[in-house]
Amino acid sequence: MAKKSIPEQVTSRSRRPSEMGIASQHCPAAMSSLNSRAASRFVLALLLAAVFFVVGCGNTDPAATIPTPEVEVASVVQKDVPIFSEWVATLDGYVNAQIQPQVTGYVIRQTYKEGSFVRKGQILFQIDPRPLQAVLDQANAQLAQTQAQLGKTEMDVERDTPLAKERAIAQSQLDNDIQANRAAKATVKAAEAQVEQAQLNIEFTDVKSLVDGMAGIAQVQIGNLVNPATVLTSVSQINPMKAYFSISEQEYIHFADRINAEAQEDVPSNGPPFELILADGSVYPYKGMGLLANRQVDLSTGSIQIVCSFPNPQNFLRPGQFGRLRAAPEIRRGALLVPQKAVSELQGSYQLAVVAPGNKVSIRAVKVGDRVGPMWIVDSGVKPGELVVVEGLQKVQNGATVKIKQPLAKGE
Repeated sequence: MAKKSIPEQVTSRSRRPSEMGIASQHCPAAMSSLNSRAASRFVLALLLAAVFFVVGCGNTDPAATIPTPEVEVASVVQKDVPIFSEWVATLDGYVNAQIQPQVTGYVIRQTYKEGSFVRKGQILFQIDPRPLQAVLDQANAQLAQTQAQLGKTEMDVERDTPLAKERAIAQSQLDNDIQANRAAKATVKAAEAQVEQAQLNIEFTDVKSLVDGMAGIAQVQIGNLVNPATVLTSVSQINPMKAYFSISEQEYIHFADRINAEAQEDVPSNGPPFELILADGSVYPYKGMGLLANRQVDLSTGSIQIVCSFPNPQNFLRPGQFGRLRAAPEIRRGALLVPQKAVSELQGSYQLAVVAPGNKVSIRAVKVGDRVGPMWIVDSGVKPGELVVVEGLQKVQNGATVKIKQPLAKGE
């Protein structure tokens, strides 16, 4: 077959587009089908590329998505710890003396400054003594009469005694003289007692303090008529001060032997020292000591009252103040301690996350006791020296492996 010449090849090639144009004019449906297939293939290619891109980006190492939890731990400490308790206390004077007059009369003078410190025997009030002075004068006159009568009976006995021996007079007359003398002596003693009472009443017009202490506000004014039932003021001995608080019957039974032993001592010395926390939260600088327990348990509350005392050299404490007493009546020997933040509570039960060798976590149920500052006594469930999680509890699970965070050095 003869080859075509170059011009003929060019002509035939150049004729194809036109032929295609003629074909497209004669077959428009075929061209539309070709275009839609090409577009579908293009969209499918884009979707596959996107899927492969997403899958390729998400195909990471599973271990990197769940990092090992980092926690802080603390060791279970075993040592002897004092168990502190607190009670609400009321302060009162060691002695509270109500100052009342012993005679009836009008108050004519107040000789002390209210709210000041007074001494035993210091005059606080004066009552008008004039009516009582008149009673004393009358008693003295009565005494003089009885003494005169006594003198007469003594002379009668002295005169009639020898006459009766000589039978110059009847013996009965001498007997009457002797009885009259004895009666006169008794009358003289009664009169002397009346004089002494009148003198005492004169002294009682000076109303004095019975103790050294802080004097209160006067309850009467000058010119008031007072009697032995009238309270003029009160004086409280406030150094030392008493503090009253109550413990339950169960607590008393637990410490009964110690309380009763200390109650027999004039100055108890073996009891725990007491701290007094005042109303503003400050701690009183002087320590107190227990004195005694009341004689009975209160039937309405089931508690027993305990009394302790505090030194009060600056008269800082006053009767009627409230405070809280804190003391450690017992020491727990060999107690196991963990930080309070290591203990989690779940439906009334307590748990600890214990880190075993290999840094594996074991969630344990424990029995807790008293709290001691920031620590918590654990009665059972852990051993001394074991590590418990104190930070990061929410990130750990039973059997999981953790990373222990090293504590920062000082200054970092």
